Amino acid sequence: MRLRSPYDREIFRLALPALGALAAEPLYLLVDTAIVDHLGRAQLAALGIAFTILGGVFAIFNFLQYGTTAQVARAGGAGEKATARQLGAQAVWLSLAFGVAVSVLIALLAQPLVALMGGEGRTADYAVTYLQIAAVGFPAAFIALGGQGYLRGVADLRTPLVILIAGNVVNVVLEVWLVYGLDRGIEGSAWGTAFAQLGMGAAFVVVILRRLAPGESRVRPALARRVLSLGKWIFIRTTALMGSIVLAGAVATRFGDASIAAHQIAFQLWVFLALVLDSVAIAGQIMVGRELGAGRREEAYGAGERMIWLSVALGGAFAVVLLALTSVLPRAFTGDASVLDQTALLWPPFALMQPLNGAVFALDGILIGASDGPFLAGSMVAAFVACAVVLAAALAGDWGIRGVWAALVVLILVRLTLMGTRFRRGQWLVTGWA
Repeated sequence: MRLRSPYDREIFRLALPALGALAAEPLYLLVDTAIVDHLGRAQLAALGIAFTILGGVFAIFNFLQYGTTAQVARAGGAGEKATARQLGAQAVWLSLAFGVAVSVLIALLAQPLVALMGGEGRTADYAVTYLQIAAVGFPAAFIALGGQGYLRGVADLRTPLVILIAGNVVNVVLEVWLVYGLDRGIEGSAWGTAFAQLGMGAAFVVVILRRLAPGESRVRPALARRVLSLGKWIFIRTTALMGSIVLAGAVATRFGDASIAAHQIAFQLWVFLALVLDSVAIAGQIMVGRELGAGRREEAYGAGERMIWLSVALGGAFAVVLLALTSVLPRAFTGDASVLDQTALLWPPFALMQPLNGAVFALDGILIGASDGPFLAGSMVAAFVACAVVLAAALAGDWGIRGVWAALVVLILVRLTLMGTRFRRGQWLVTGWA
């Protein structure tokens, strides 16, 4: 890998604000957790159940964001500026429609969903209450997804960052006032989150409307279908990925409390590191979509190759730090000897997979930017099947937590092999808007 590249400045210009925006979501959850933690164990457990449900929903619907970014960037690169703006309007309409539908479903199905997650008694009651109140803000939260997708597509990553930071500040103020000032308990936490999301959704609508020319805000079915043409494949890809993660957690649970605790520690660190790697992937979505839209195949390939190497190097740095802190970092999360023993078993594969993660995240962003949806979906389903087979073998053979993380390594290796081959062969280098 060359030490410097002509693509580096643009990659970092896009990746750094993207990282800030990505970090805003876990910060949001952390604030809610810290505030509710003082209310009691039942309330905190209820919040955990609600976050698990909501996290899965928003992860699956991230196609509203990624699909919009890729299409807007391609249209802009092709010189179709008006089309790019109209795609932003379609993203808002689609996000609103999906948000309203999901809001109604969550409100109606809150009780069975909480029961499915194992919630009982007061914990279940609190979780249902939180979900039903939080559902008020879902349409706006979905609009924020689509709005971020559009603004990323036009390479404006500063505005989403400002809106998300402001939303976090409003969330803190509202929750402290409602939970402690008005003594509304977990209901106050839910209302604070809902109001903050409504404010963020409104801000994205205002920002996008200001960029549209008269008449460009209308619903245009052809362009909406264009967004969904990629979005449906990203939906399948994300669902298969979430299925792998859920299945791995379920198998880890079968090996006892110490195993699931160790798995949770490693997985939360994996998510944190993934935020950094995903910021490079977002730069890939923007740059590749724009270059292919403009017909510049060589630039799209060169920028993509550089992003892969940068992500691998970043993942390698993560691996070195994790291996150096093998006996230190887990103790920041637990002092339980059994959990530490299980963590020691999974730590080597967890650390050594980070460079592979870097390559996979970058390739994922590149192929999303290229609108290579069918391949993304198919390769992820194949990786899910391979992961599931190893998890089944781990369960049958009583391989323990090592078997669970071996399955996750297989998941990454299959994706890396398939996407790496696709990248090298260049089938994704399809140029132009049409």
